[in-house]
Amino acid sequence: MSQPELEAIHRAPSFSLIIFGASGDLAYRKLLPALFTLACNDLLPENYVLLGAARTPYTDDAFRDHIRQGVEEFGRIKPDECDRWQEFASRLYYQHIQYDERADFQTLKQRLEELEKAHQTAPNRLFYLAIPPSIYPVVVENLGEVDFAQEQEGHFARLIVEKPFGTDYNSAFALNQHIHRYFREDQVYRIDHYLGKETVQNLLVFRFANAIFEPLWNRHYIDHVQISVLESVAVGKRGGYYDQAGVMRDMFQNHLMQLISLTAMEPPNEWDATQLRDEKVKVLRAVRPPRDGALRTNTVRAQYRSTDGSGPTYRLEPGVDPHSETPTYAALTLYIDNWRWKGVPFYLRSGKALAAKTTEIYVQFKEVPHLLFEAQGVDLAPNALSICLQPHEGFHLRFQTKVPGAGMRTQDVDMRFNFATTFGDKSLPEAYERLLLDAVLGDASLFSREDEILVSWQIIDAILQGWERGDGPPLTFYEPGSWGPITAHNMLAVWGRSWSVDCFKSEGAKTVG
Repeated sequence: MSQPELEAIHRAPSFSLIIFGASGDLAYRKLLPALFTLACNDLLPENYVLLGAARTPYTDDAFRDHIRQGVEEFGRIKPDECDRWQEFASRLYYQHIQYDERADFQTLKQRLEELEKAHQTAPNRLFYLAIPPSIYPVVVENLGEVDFAQEQEGHFARLIVEKPFGTDYNSAFALNQHIHRYFREDQVYRIDHYLGKETVQNLLVFRFANAIFEPLWNRHYIDHVQISVLESVAVGKRGGYYDQAGVMRDMFQNHLMQLISLTAMEPPNEWDATQLRDEKVKVLRAVRPPRDGALRTNTVRAQYRSTDGSGPTYRLEPGVDPHSETPTYAALTLYIDNWRWKGVPFYLRSGKALAAKTTEIYVQFKEVPHLLFEAQGVDLAPNALSICLQPHEGFHLRFQTKVPGAGMRTQDVDMRFNFATTFGDKSLPEAYERLLLDAVLGDASLFSREDEILVSWQIIDAILQGWERGDGPPLTFYEPGSWGPITAHNMLAVWGRSWSVDCFKSEGAKTVG
């Protein structure tokens, strides 16, 4: 960060962060390691308090020892790589509570006030719900009833909510209504860690700070767009949850809807949370979900199943119904009915137990209008841009060049930018580092707004309801370790297209088609 940015951060008021579910996996692997990295990089205010609250009975010292193990294992900066651990640990506390006990929240409030006084911390408070979604309502209610949601003059109270935010439109609407009984919308920060990824944010810089691409970013020059969020791991121990959610609720409603909105949005007038989120919502409102006959041809749903028993089978996973119809893989063809994107297909896919863990936005440009070299039998591949979010963050641009020698033979070449090569292996901050800091600073640009969540659910609900009515395609199967079902390949092949795996070409991976 630049010196002015660092100075602005240090001018931010002191704060207290209360993490509900602090004994859980998210706090252990992500939140507190991210906060320690921020402390090591001098990105936290001088005075702050971190108070964990959960049902596991820890003392302060036992909790600090537990978190140190998490930082050592998962932190971008380890305790022995930075001389801030003792200072950081001295601000780290724990309160044993039951989430449905109002009296425990009164005790929590008294403890927090004591800690704020001891550390000379202003009553700027952030409440992080790192707990199962089923507990959100009772925790929000207890926060409100003990006046935690009330802001003291000149100070703030903010609620940070993890995904999943509801299981459909109606449940998300009801949860929003419940939260708004106590917290205003501008106090609510709905977090999706994908928006904290450096490459996702760099997509906006790439589009809006470079004059060479934005004039081409429309239906006149782009043939189609692919967005892939692929996972190599199977469902494993999450079978009980996953069989109720499936890939559409687990991945599409949040991660893929975020990526399509950032890829397709119009440029805001300035970097402002309200304007940025306004443009994202406009895109989502223009998305046309496949209906009727299009639901069968433009959607794919599948499960992983090992035919020889050498790999996992979804229906045999712990907690999964042996007759489950829940998809672990889905692919969609969506259209955005607005001036910029009319007629351009957006292909989205995500799944479990696939050949590689990779996230990619692939933009294929249209072919040149006249093939100058066609007489020589040259087949020119169209230009393409791959925006790689993981595992190798960067940008790949494919274009044509002449092969040296006689004649006019051409060849694809790939111009690559890699973050690690340019800025160093440890240059990319973890997503939660950026998002936690933004929440402290009150920058809601990378957090989801209420209307964005609801419009996303409307898109996903339309597809899920069509599948439940029997209007969609039959459930198909794919081998674990492959790139997915043949039906997903066919959805693109009928148009002469194919899925990109440019960001991660795994040797030995099984292919389809």
